[in-house]
Amino acid sequence: MNRGRPTTSQIRENILSILLYKKRAYGYDLIKIYQRLFGKVHPRSIYYHLKKAQALGQVKVIAIEEEKGDYSWGQTAQKIYYSLDQNAKPKPNQMIEEFFNSMKGKE
Repeated sequence: MNRGRPTTSQIRENILSILLYKKRAYGYDLIKIYQRLFGKVHPRSIYYHLKKAQALGQVKVIAIEEEKGDYSWGQTAQKIYYSLDQNAKPKPNQMIEEFFNSMKGKE
């Protein structure tokens, strides 16, 4: 019997499936998409699973960008963009695919 947390997670599998169709996304963008598709999830859960997926070689950081704006915490926001990595095995998901097809032209 293995000890500790399992290496699989439904949240992480859903994130990988989202990235299969989105190709590249930053954390908050993934949270918004996830919540529209699957309901409420705590942002900490998304960020935890992004870090775990990164450690497992399922996602990688492809860019870190500073965005200027008038935010409540200051003048800039840092966006860390993720994409699928070599160990990712995302499962095609018809609901996610239909979501992105319906979003084409609206972005």
